[in-house]
Amino acid sequence: QAAGGQGQAVTVSGEAGIGKSRLVQELREHVGKAGGVRIEYQCSPYHQNSALYPVIQHVERVLGVASDDTPATKLVKLQRSLSAYRFPQADTVPLFASLLSLPHPEDSPPITVSPQKQKEQTQAALMAWLLEETEKAPVCCTWEDLHWADPSTLEFLRLCLDQVPTSRMLTLLTFRPEFTPPWSTHSYLSQLTLNRLGKTDLEAMVEEVTGGKRLPAEVMQQIASKTDGVPLFVEELTKTVVESDFVRAVNGHYELTGPLPPLAIPSTLQDSLMARLDRLASVREVAQLGATLGREFSYELITVVSPLGEESLQQGLRQLVDAELVYQRGLPPQARYLFKHALIQDTAYESLLKSQRQQLHRQVAHVLEQQFPETVDTQPELVAHHYTEASLAEQAIPYWQQAGERAVQRSANQEAIGHLTKGLALLQTLPDTPEHTQQELTLQITLGAPLVGTKGYAAPEVGEVYRRARELCGQLGESPQLFPVLYGLYAFYLIRVQLQPAQELAEQLLSMAHDAADLAFRVQAHWSLGCTLYVLGEPHSSRTHLEQSVALYDFEQHRSMAHVYGHDPAMSSLAIGAFDLWLLGYPDQALRRIHEALTLARKLAHPFSLAFALHYAAFQDIVRREVQVTHEWVEELMALSRDHGFALFVAMANIYSGWGLAVRGQVEEGLTEIRQGLSAVRVTGSEVFRPSYLSFLAETHRRAGQTEAGLSAVAEALTAADEMGERWYEAELYRLKGELTLQSDGQNLASATQQEAEACFHKAIDIAQQQHAKSWELRAATSLARLWQQQGKQAEARELLAPVYGWFTEGFDTADLMDAKALLDTLAGGP
Repeated sequence: QAAGGQGQAVTVSGEAGIGKSRLVQELREHVGKAGGVRIEYQCSPYHQNSALYPVIQHVERVLGVASDDTPATKLVKLQRSLSAYRFPQADTVPLFASLLSLPHPEDSPPITVSPQKQKEQTQAALMAWLLEETEKAPVCCTWEDLHWADPSTLEFLRLCLDQVPTSRMLTLLTFRPEFTPPWSTHSYLSQLTLNRLGKTDLEAMVEEVTGGKRLPAEVMQQIASKTDGVPLFVEELTKTVVESDFVRAVNGHYELTGPLPPLAIPSTLQDSLMARLDRLASVREVAQLGATLGREFSYELITVVSPLGEESLQQGLRQLVDAELVYQRGLPPQARYLFKHALIQDTAYESLLKSQRQQLHRQVAHVLEQQFPETVDTQPELVAHHYTEASLAEQAIPYWQQAGERAVQRSANQEAIGHLTKGLALLQTLPDTPEHTQQELTLQITLGAPLVGTKGYAAPEVGEVYRRARELCGQLGESPQLFPVLYGLYAFYLIRVQLQPAQELAEQLLSMAHDAADLAFRVQAHWSLGCTLYVLGEPHSSRTHLEQSVALYDFEQHRSMAHVYGHDPAMSSLAIGAFDLWLLGYPDQALRRIHEALTLARKLAHPFSLAFALHYAAFQDIVRREVQVTHEWVEELMALSRDHGFALFVAMANIYSGWGLAVRGQVEEGLTEIRQGLSAVRVTGSEVFRPSYLSFLAETHRRAGQTEAGLSAVAEALTAADEMGERWYEAELYRLKGELTLQSDGQNLASATQQEAEACFHKAIDIAQQQHAKSWELRAATSLARLWQQQGKQAEARELLAPVYGWFTEGFDTADLMDAKALLDTLAGGP
């Protein structure tokens, strides 16, 4: 079916030893006979935090990379192999060279995109390569042991599964039951669960192992009872019996050589495997050494580490392969070996004394450092693992740090968190010294970025990391790392709307930046203080700092700041500065400024910065009441944020989408989306903009005629604004409260509720005037003038509204100014 163009995917779930690998092996043989193409990805427990490890291993096999190849030779093999394909070589070769940690091709332009964008382009190139293979011949793509897959590999796998139904590809995925697939159910995706063997299947497997020779009934009974139907256990126990002295082959079957002693057959799989290793005593040491190296290991590495001579080592490896404990790929010295099952590797490894294990791990780490510098550079986590298992924390920690930094550079945030967390855990076992304090500070700072990338700035873990880093800076005295630490803590407080500590930290950052005479620090510090003042409802002061940040910014010099602080400060200053301009009464300038922010964000090719700009573009067009433009920004924001896992921006986009639905008449759908978005925002720990988001909810309730629900939402918003000090939206909240109060009153123009609504409008005007927020003042003045018109106070209404409208010098095509103009014309007796 897959060969005909209707791709299929099959997931195979089963507990350890249930035969998933056996299924893959049989499929491999079938595909080979049918003339199809095999593509195999093998996940490893030793590389669960090594980004795209199975993919890299597969690519190196396809290229025919040899262990003694120089980086230049590998690059030539890459270029030669890719030349046979149609996708653009100029773009693809540099991406794959980076993936394989090879030098950048001399004839290719440098990669200038962000790590996240480079990761996306690399995934797209890998996908194009795979799809071109399916055009040449049917492809069988197997992914083994996904329970050990790293997050980046799972991300790429999801892309592969999306292409299955339209390509000539059968995809087989194997994993243990505890693994939760991160993909949705599809019609082309079938689930196969491998259960334990029944009596008939068990007997068939036993006969396959014995070559068709039947075992005595009492032996079969013990095999059935002690294996409990686990295929690997059945296979290993049968081999144990056949290799023992308890039975002998006679005329096409086996007979007992004497009474079967009790417990002659091991009662656990580990016992059975150990019994087989004991009978292969001459190669047990080779198995133990291989198990120390990993589930898969190279002949080159085991040769260097082993104390055996080359001939003895090769003989031992051959015996392990003949006993089907290990599979071999290729021939020495290029051969690679794979334990048939992780349980076999575990058994060999567990048979070592702890002291022996530590000694072997230490020896492997030293060999890697001294003779395999390329492996150290490309897989520092492997060296870190061996030093960790050797109980040499001092030596392991720098490699965990290096592995974390390398993962951050590749936007492999989950992998980075895993590496850095292991380094921090090891540090806890060491005594307190200035050197260890500095190591912890570096690890904590490095950990901050991937935590922000995966959980958002408001996550409690982010606050813990930066608070601890600040404490460490205090212990070390004057530290150049204090600025990024304080900024991380500042952002944590800002997003959680703890504005007093946020403002204090922003002012401290600005003071530090001036003292250090560091231009990049000043760019970031002015943004920090400007953003805080904006949230506090001080747009004039905010605008001053934000414009200073933009003025000091140099694109070539400061573009890398987006990767240091998570966003580009000039883009952020333009985006927030646009809102300051709108608040201050300059809607046309605000529109130009937000487009400048979007242009810069796209030029940076930094996804988080672009999401930030799109969020502000959507928000600004909501307050401008530009429904169609808002929808376009929200669509782009939603797609971008989902692709990159920006949970906070996904939630915000839901709120904005709900507002748009309500304005277009789908009020109930809009209410649902806004509520979902509000809940999702809270899950991230973010509180910033909550009053304004609640106002969208209140406005939507007003459209639905649900006045009490709307007033309740406004009350919650005002309480939140008062408790948090988030004042920038406060005037609009009071205006909205007045409108809802009027809606609850009907046509009774002299009631107490009318007076209450009028008081709300006056309050909104007062707040807007204090903040110099002319746009809020115009909107509130229009609401009050309309109420006075209904009450017959035309002169008072015109006297209130005319000077506010007359202040404006731009934006006359915006909804607020057109509404005000229409009302003024009516008040003057015009049309």
